[in-house]
Amino acid sequence: MTEYRRFLIPGATYFFTVRLEQRGSTLLTDQIDALRYAYAKAVAEFPVAAHAVVVLPDHMHAVWTEPEGGVWYSERWRRIKARFTHAVADPNPQRPSLEAKRERGLWQRRFYEHCIRTEDEYRRAIDHCRMNPVKHGLVTDPKLWPYSSFAKQARHLTAA
Repeated sequence: MTEYRRFLIPGATYFFTVRLEQRGSTLLTDQIDALRYAYAKAVAEFPVAAHAVVVLPDHMHAVWTEPEGGVWYSERWRRIKARFTHAVADPNPQRPSLEAKRERGLWQRRFYEHCIRTEDEYRRAIDHCRMNPVKHGLVTDPKLWPYSSFAKQARHLTAA
């Protein structure tokens, strides 16, 4: 079995893609409150500078800068996934739990991360987060997608 190695640099900025196992699912947006809670708790436990976040029905993207003292993104994503899974798990004891399924569970086992090295890569990662709802045909204007850091920024700009 191939050993997967992650690029771990304290203080570095990373672009992430985290996916549900089931493509086409709408669980992340259907259960957005559970995801927001899981995200907020994990970031409170392992602080990070979040530059952009977008949640789509079956995947999400983020651009984070790790603190200078360490690299905790794997643990942060593990906690987000675990809390969200626990919050939406089927309480029916006749069916196998999501925890028992492991590989066939709610989330894909791995996530994608890319260490951003240049200002151009950073701009492309931010733009990818901003435009992803448009690319997937969910909205025609990224400001209209309610599950992104850009929608929040747009509300603040129009309120000012």
